[in-house]
Amino acid sequence: MSLLDDVNEPADLDRLTGDQLGLLATEIRAFLVDAVCRRGGHLGPNLGVVELTLALHRVFRSPHDRIIFDTGHQAYVHKLLTGRRDRFAALRGRGGLSGYPRRAESPHDLVENSHASTALSYAEGLARAYALDRTDRAVVAVIGDGALTGGLAWEALNNLATSPGRVVVVLNDNGRSYAPTVGGLADHLAGRHGGDAGPGLFEALGLAYLGPIDGHDVHQVEAALQKARAADRSVVVHCVTQKGYGHQPSETDVADRLHAVGVVDPLTGRPASSPNRTWTDALSDELVAIGEGRPDLVAVSAAMLGPTGLAAFGERYPDRTVDVGIAEQHAVTSAAGLAFGGKHPVVAVYATFLNRAVDQVLLDVALHRLPVTLVLDRAGITGPDGPSHHGMWDLALLGAVPGLRVAAPRDEATLREELREAVAHEDGPTVLRFPKAGVGDEIPTLYRSGGVDVLRTATAAPVLLVAVGAMAAPALRAADLLAEAGVECTVVDPRWVRPVNPALTALADEYALVVTVEDGVRDGGIGSALALALADAAVDAPVRSLGLPTSFIPHGERAGLLAEHGLDPPGICAAVLHQVSTIPAGLDRRVRDRAQASLTALHG
Repeated sequence: MSLLDDVNEPADLDRLTGDQLGLLATEIRAFLVDAVCRRGGHLGPNLGVVELTLALHRVFRSPHDRIIFDTGHQAYVHKLLTGRRDRFAALRGRGGLSGYPRRAESPHDLVENSHASTALSYAEGLARAYALDRTDRAVVAVIGDGALTGGLAWEALNNLATSPGRVVVVLNDNGRSYAPTVGGLADHLAGRHGGDAGPGLFEALGLAYLGPIDGHDVHQVEAALQKARAADRSVVVHCVTQKGYGHQPSETDVADRLHAVGVVDPLTGRPASSPNRTWTDALSDELVAIGEGRPDLVAVSAAMLGPTGLAAFGERYPDRTVDVGIAEQHAVTSAAGLAFGGKHPVVAVYATFLNRAVDQVLLDVALHRLPVTLVLDRAGITGPDGPSHHGMWDLALLGAVPGLRVAAPRDEATLREELREAVAHEDGPTVLRFPKAGVGDEIPTLYRSGGVDVLRTATAAPVLLVAVGAMAAPALRAADLLAEAGVECTVVDPRWVRPVNPALTALADEYALVVTVEDGVRDGGIGSALALALADAAVDAPVRSLGLPTSFIPHGERAGLLAEHGLDPPGICAAVLHQVSTIPAGLDRRVRDRAQASLTALHG
């Protein structure tokens, strides 16, 4: 029997000898490589924190003592040591183990922390609360993977020195986020500015400092944590680790140390099958092509050059590529500065991470009508990374920004076209959004009317289906199903979905029912905007919005989650049939009767 089989809670670590801890670390790495390569997930970050996490759970008594990981994708070892080993078989699957800390999974998970740079703020407030109650509970914040580059982390550091609570800050310094960490902080920690690597910076802020220490030596880490626990003020424990440690493919992966993988061969780290061409691939190619004729184009990334498709542009035009670290707010306002200086910045971020910089989009960019293009990768349902990573709020949040135009391409051809239109627009900001998925086949247009692409039409069709971006393909398939049920639809792609195109409003006036299909929240989404535009234009066609609920959707496969919320072809078809069968006026009675009969048959 392996040592790992006997570890079901942190207290089980107390009986292990030093040699046994080393063997356990080896077993944990083997387990992680096997489990993550089978299911996909964050591999490199977790291989780098094995000894560090063992030491944490030997010194601190979770869940009485609180351990907060920043970001939470480095918490797999923590999950293993807190009784969740058997659940790794369904890692990141629907109903399975989350890839981040999750309160519903375990009392050992306090914070569902999957956006970077937040742990120090959580920890400062929690420690302050314990101090007010004179509660003897330690608070530990493990911050790494580049998260210390975020502005929120520095706001927390500024307050930690004067807070009545004491926090142990474990700095997991592996020199990387996805790619090598950038900026003055990274240079300072690496000693590239001369002098000691760490003490001057943190002690100047009023914090105690221990390190740097070898983060892969469990005994060194444990000794430092014991000292930190006994200190009378907040302490930074500086642990130097290697991302992907102990797994040769991860250690040698130049791009990101196998930071996040799909299903891969554990021996090589290569995908088990040839990956499909993605939306990100298409964006990458077109941006490089545009950059050839636009010397004013500057690409801006928040520590994600590769994942957002900017890496190729950076290789081709290094002087026009900026990585600001995990700092989305700074990325957007810095882009505003670039625009003031006569450049056209393209800021590429995950849609979920733009939530952090909405104020900057609103008041630093849009207020000045600056030509900044925001590329939102992973818009809509992303899948296995769960509620914090679904990019489902962008259309609703950005809809309140005056002068901002949002494009939602339906295929690679329209992505290329709309990206060129976006960077050519000089009177305010633009947004291009697309999902985490294969880009799929081209969806041809029958004709374009006032900027709206008509994808399908039929004589005397009573229903207008308005498909937002990647929802065009399932909407067209749903239209086929509806035709079989005796209900004809016209299907259109607005292309630019915000603000509502007057041509779409005029078109909607010709139909008895308008149904919008989008992969964002319905509340405040494109359907809501179209309904308001129709009301303002005195068009009385009813609008029914198909989209996501205003709730936190759990992790699972993207296709399954879309189907669960009625955004697959059968779901769209059923929703339209229901609407047609219940509308009291404006539709031929025979159409309503056919819809009702089809609904009855559909439900058995």
